[in-house]
Amino acid sequence: MTTKIRTRFAPSPTGFLHIGGARTTLYNWLFARRHKGDFVLRIEDTDEVRSTGDSVTAILDSIKWLGLNWDEGPIDEKTDRGPHSPYYQMQRVPIYRKYLDQLVREGKAYRCYCTKEELDEMRRLAQLEKRPPRYDGRCRALSDSQRSALEGQGKTFSIRFKMPADGATIVEDAIRGNVSFENKLQQDLVIWKTTDGPTYNFCCVIDDHLMEISHVTRGDEHLSNTPSQVQIYYALGWKPPIFAHLSMILGPDGSKLSKRHGATSVLEYRDQGYLPHTMRNYLALLGWSNTESQQLFTDEDLIAKFNLEGCQKSPATFDTVKLQWMNGEYIRHTPIDELIELAKPFLQKAGLLGLPGPDLKRTVALEHEKFKLLSEIPTLVEFFYKPVVLTPKAEKVLGGPGVKQVLLELAEALSAFAPFEDKALEVRIRKFCEEKGLKAGQVFHPLRAATTGRTEGPTLFLMLEIMGKETVVSRLKEAAAKLD
Repeated sequence: MTTKIRTRFAPSPTGFLHIGGARTTLYNWLFARRHKGDFVLRIEDTDEVRSTGDSVTAILDSIKWLGLNWDEGPIDEKTDRGPHSPYYQMQRVPIYRKYLDQLVREGKAYRCYCTKEELDEMRRLAQLEKRPPRYDGRCRALSDSQRSALEGQGKTFSIRFKMPADGATIVEDAIRGNVSFENKLQQDLVIWKTTDGPTYNFCCVIDDHLMEISHVTRGDEHLSNTPSQVQIYYALGWKPPIFAHLSMILGPDGSKLSKRHGATSVLEYRDQGYLPHTMRNYLALLGWSNTESQQLFTDEDLIAKFNLEGCQKSPATFDTVKLQWMNGEYIRHTPIDELIELAKPFLQKAGLLGLPGPDLKRTVALEHEKFKLLSEIPTLVEFFYKPVVLTPKAEKVLGGPGVKQVLLELAEALSAFAPFEDKALEVRIRKFCEEKGLKAGQVFHPLRAATTGRTEGPTLFLMLEIMGKETVVSRLKEAAAKLD
């Protein structure tokens, strides 16, 4: 096997890329980049029933959005690139068949004729007797004549790998240390299905070896599969890669992360307005830490500091509050031009692009400190570009005694006022309050409600400057007219 660091992410295309898979992708990408190695993407589509082209597209789109470029693997649903092509398992079946034939020929795998009903009955009896629900090996020692008789009856068969009956399989894990599995508790794994296709556990061994993968970093749900995979390596005369099994991700309530905790698909976070950099930073800390307890990283920092030694054995907790805080931090540090470019899908959806009004750079900059999500940007700036729509609180403010008169007189006072700039406007409007014998709130609150339709928003006088005299005066008069 190569001495070069080569990692891989190998998703099954049976749905979207979820948070756990995204973290696995990131860790493999970071490890490869730190060691100047290769990051390989492989599609494990051996589940013919559930695998779909749409899922492949969604997974590729998710990884691209996260900014995790791969060195070898699929380009799209049908094509790929790299020296170990194809990277879709169902296009590699002739390769797997070659090694299957070798194992059968050497007596390391055998035909199993058990039906689904027989296997279900084995599991039921094992549960009643409080034994591990495993295959009992009844087809393991069939003679040639017994096999011929079964096939003469039209029996179909799967092919099982023959696990050692004694001793233990030691999995060397970079995160958990050596993990020992008693062989007598393992079952003879199906490596070829009755439908004449390979299984995941067989394919991934063949692919990881032929693609020269040095490190297999994946979720801990795969740990129970690993002893069988290690024994398949040994049976084929190959050295296993270095394994690293990542801890589970929990929701805030301590249960496994799921839909009830909010979004789990990467594309949902994109659509909610999170930045790719935020997701990379947050996912990196979801089960890994550094000695400095650093929270915010550049990509260069992450690549330089990431290691498997920092990965935790205990489960990580997904905290949406922390994720949103981190996103706000990154948005605040994003230059306005870049921020507007990132927010364009949301601005487009809100119908704000191309409308007459102030320069988007000025209106977005006005609320820059408040944004936590890109999706919030249209909501916080749309009143500059669209007709005023009153909130219930704004309606209440405008319904107060004497408000109509205040709005009309303020419109008159500002119609000829210059320069229409924030400092000068503050001086003039405060003077207006004095002239009319009004408290600041009796003028400021109706002024904001009439010009924005809201009772909260950016700093009042700079907002008025950006909105412009013509719009401000017009909106004051329109609000007053509606009070009739």
